[in-house]
Amino acid sequence: MARYYFDIHDGQHLTRDEIGINCGGPDAVRAEAMAALPAIARDAIPKDGDRQALTVIVRNTANLTVYTATLTFASLWLGEEAPVVAQDADEADAVPPPRGR
Repeated sequence: MARYYFDIHDGQHLTRDEIGINCGGPDAVRAEAMAALPAIARDAIPKDGDRQALTVIVRNTANLTVYTATLTFASLWLGEEAPVVAQDADEADAVPPPRGR
């Protein structure tokens, strides 16, 4: 088994893994990265924004990046009112009425 290091990048900060994990090959490395991302995301989902990408960057003992995996959170508030739908081409260019009236 070889040792691999699972660094975490949150879009702003890189946290380097100084301990590493022994893995039996590429499938084990992939499985570790896939298990790590959701666990990290539970605490890293933004409380003040709508987007967050978390990346696991896996290095071998020679410090070479051998695998990366990214989990992205994206949210969008759609509102609570039905949208105005144009009936024909002329209405498609018209400015919709203000919402909430």
